[in-house]
Amino acid sequence: MKTKRPLILVTNDDGITAPGIATLVEVMKTLGDVVVVAPDKPQSGMGHAITINSTLRINKVAIYGVKEEYSCSGTPVDCVKIAINKILKTKPDLVVSGINHGSNMSINVIYSGTMSAAVEGAIESIPSIGFSLLNESIDADFSASKKIVKKIAKQVLEKGLPKGVCLNVNIPKVKYSDIKGIKVCRQAKANWIEELDERKDPSGKSYFWLTGRFENYDKGKKDTDVWALENQYVSIVPTQFDLTAHDSIKYIAKWKF
Repeated sequence: MKTKRPLILVTNDDGITAPGIATLVEVMKTLGDVVVVAPDKPQSGMGHAITINSTLRINKVAIYGVKEEYSCSGTPVDCVKIAINKILKTKPDLVVSGINHGSNMSINVIYSGTMSAAVEGAIESIPSIGFSLLNESIDADFSASKKIVKKIAKQVLEKGLPKGVCLNVNIPKVKYSDIKGIKVCRQAKANWIEELDERKDPSGKSYFWLTGRFENYDKGKKDTDVWALENQYVSIVPTQFDLTAHDSIKYIAKWKF
């Protein structure tokens, strides 16, 4: 009897024509039947935003030669929602998002549209992975990423993930031969020290440009994603949508309200 191929939903936040998603689709086609639903334009930094105050539209496209492919006017999370609720007849066996052009390590996961799409998959109890390469260039070399993506996706398809958990995978900007391994680790405690650079437009009105620098408060700690990436390891951080600070419940419960 022929074994049924897994159904894999592919999305991203850089837009449906980005080189990163093209690479991801190429790899997923070797593992299962692929459906692509991705934003029709870049949606970086959208986090878990959804479209509620305007119309949401999808258009059938033919870019990657897969089972079905659609561009969507909404956010990465919108893409996952509309794929599951309107396009697919059954839930996919795997949701993969990316490959993002740039890092989603540490605090970046909060802002990431790439990872929010994976989190949305986890909310739907679907094994999900967000992939990112530490290279923001449109001409980024994804050749090393292909092998990493396939290794990790195969493991998830075979073994599954705990309910409510997805994987945040970041890949260093090095040749495949220079990658030292894959390290399962925690999200580093870090933040962006931000400034709003005030400028003037030609009419003299003020506008602002967000700038900043990344500050790692876990510098040197070998169990973090930042350390792994700085030392040429692929980082895998198991990520969940439960934001409860469980360790603080007993402390706050003692307060007199």
